Amino acid sequence: MAADHAPESKKELRERFILARKSLTTEERADKSEQVCRTIASMPEYREASVIMLYHGMPGELDIQPLVRHPNSLGKHFVYPVCLSRTEMAAMIPGGWREGAFGIHEPDPALSRVVPPEEIDLVVCPGVAFDSEGTRLGMGRGFYDRFLPACKKALVILAAFEVQHAEKLEREETDYMMDRIVTEDAVYGPD
Repeated sequence: MAADHAPESKKELRERFILARKSLTTEERADKSEQVCRTIASMPEYREASVIMLYHGMPGELDIQPLVRHPNSLGKHFVYPVCLSRTEMAAMIPGGWREGAFGIHEPDPALSRVVPPEEIDLVVCPGVAFDSEGTRLGMGRGFYDRFLPACKKALVILAAFEVQHAEKLEREETDYMMDRIVTEDAVYGPD
């Protein structure tokens, strides 16, 4: 009889899915990132959105920047997250860039303009893992989980590789559920 295995901790899950993401070649990541960006750009909610929050990824993360160059992005305003403290994040229209917290490229607050979260129409989030029900596993600092509830009108999309798909993630009360998850293979969420 097989021994029961304890469920993986969030730390173990992060390690496993970061390794899965890193297992993709540079070319695979680029191709799959382009596919995800094309899918997001074709969504009616994206075409109708005026203010869109994107991110600059960490090494190995899905590159969402091709979305900015997509023809459906013409005339849109892109905002990016900026870590203001150990717990607080803001969205800014970049006037210049800096290397921010955790080595992530972010708008320089001295040169950029804050956009209130309630003005954001669509948010594209990074993540480490996800499940089909919309649960997102992030890096564990909770910046998005604290920021997203203030984005009252925004559709929230997780952009991820299919290798980040977990069968089922434990959801905590503070975890913000994604409206959609877009991978190179599928769109998860209602409808």
